[in-house]
Amino acid sequence: MQPATARARGDPELLGANRGFYDPLWRDARLVAPERFNTWPLVQSLLDRSPRRLEVAPGLRPRLPIAGTQFVDISAPALARLRERGGRATQGNITALPFPDGAFDLVCALDIVEHVDDDDGALSELSRVAAPGAALLLSVPLHPAQWTAFDDFVGHRRRYEPQRLRSKLAEHGFAVDQSAVYGMQPKSSRLLDLGMWHLVHRRQRAMWWYNHVFMPLGVRFQKKLVLVPGLIDDPNVAEIILVCRKTGTAATPQPASRP
Repeated sequence: MQPATARARGDPELLGANRGFYDPLWRDARLVAPERFNTWPLVQSLLDRSPRRLEVAPGLRPRLPIAGTQFVDISAPALARLRERGGRATQGNITALPFPDGAFDLVCALDIVEHVDDDDGALSELSRVAAPGAALLLSVPLHPAQWTAFDDFVGHRRRYEPQRLRSKLAEHGFAVDQSAVYGMQPKSSRLLDLGMWHLVHRRQRAMWWYNHVFMPLGVRFQKKLVLVPGLIDDPNVAEIILVCRKTGTAATPQPASRP
């Protein structure tokens, strides 16, 4: 996620703000192994068909196997730790991936596209580097009507209406195969307010609590992913993870109808 102070900045300034937020966060954090997340059974089911793998902006919370996976992130401390564990790590961002067309059989981008001003540019890059038939793991928040101060604080640019999200993915050559309820955002608004206050006014201390207490607890009490066919469209579901398939061709945008 991006810090809220990054809102409405240009790309160079936005990149600098993100590095200023994430480099201290990851420098003092422990790497959480992919096997500890509730996404691991899903990832395992895709590995046999996915020898070439890319994960975008994992920080120190990768979901794909570290050894043999290509990672791209803006944070140098995170990249160094991933390399230490056997990952291939390159500095870069989602709107300009430094890889050739069709280079990967499995692409993972969790909690990212909602932070990017140009989400079409991000999806276009994910589509470009995905081979025909490749799998895409993507997570996004849903329903603009559920926007809260937390969305502003973490730097969300948008929430997605499910049907618009399906159409947008199709425009970039992705079909939705499955989806599941996802996310570890606290339910308590009071706890969120307290956390946001400390991140603004006591950042170093707040990062320590996040890395050493709240993140381990969140991982420990994750719910099992329950995948269903297609894209979940439920007003009570605030965030989902999607399993998409690269169809090989992007849909042709339809011209706007005239009144």
